Amino acid sequence: MVFHITWSGGKELELLISLIIISILVGLGLPNVKGFLGEASVRLYLSKLDKEKYKVFNDVLIPLKNRKASQIDHVVVSPYGIFVIETKNYKGWIYGDSKSKYWTQVFYKRKEKLYNPIWQNYGHIKALQEYLGIEKEELYHSIVSFSNRATLKKIETSGTNTSVIYSSRLVSTINAHKKVVISTGQVRQIAAKLEKTINADREKKKQHVKTIKDSKRFNQYKINANMCPKCGSILVERKGKYGAFMGCSNYPKCRFVLNNNQAKI
Repeated sequence: MVFHITWSGGKELELLISLIIISILVGLGLPNVKGFLGEASVRLYLSKLDKEKYKVFNDVLIPLKNRKASQIDHVVVSPYGIFVIETKNYKGWIYGDSKSKYWTQVFYKRKEKLYNPIWQNYGHIKALQEYLGIEKEELYHSIVSFSNRATLKKIETSGTNTSVIYSSRLVSTINAHKKVVISTGQVRQIAAKLEKTINADREKKKQHVKTIKDSKRFNQYKINANMCPKCGSILVERKGKYGAFMGCSNYPKCRFVLNNNQAKI
């Protein structure tokens, strides 16, 4: 589900209006909206940072040497370091420590496990270090951000440089770092490299969507020509338990059946 709102008041107002709309949809119980709501709220908080000092990147896909990739929710680049943010939109009580592989979520007396987000974000930082070619640990600040829907009951972060906080404290946590560790020129270089990978990923996604659409158009063309889009055989009327339907004449080798969304046009 995609929402696009244009407003002369700027991106912050655009995000705020989107959040209101999505909150209504959450109340209606629509699926796949709550996770997006958590992401959007973090973007709104991060948009409040001083834009002259902080460069914010959302949904960053870092390419790795083994052809895989590491997806980072948010990266903030500044003279005060590189902030790597993992967002969690859980409800209920959260228990965990830096040494355990799994943390615990308690919600209405039901217990669920979640992979240690400190470990998860450490993996993101290592991927970013490799990609940027900057390995100094002291330049990176790890933040795990839980939405205010959760209650952080007992969290132990000793031995790590990770802050586990509520998303409402993101800006104050980032602003608390005042020591300059990266030059202005280096901030620009890092930001340019991240912008490049985001643009490349955006173009890849657009091409992927185009490929899917082209494939659907071609399949529809074959259906309109009374041809099975899977094997190329002729489509014929067949009878089943619930009446007549159109299916592949090459049955049972090909089990393609025409559904309502694929009807001839």
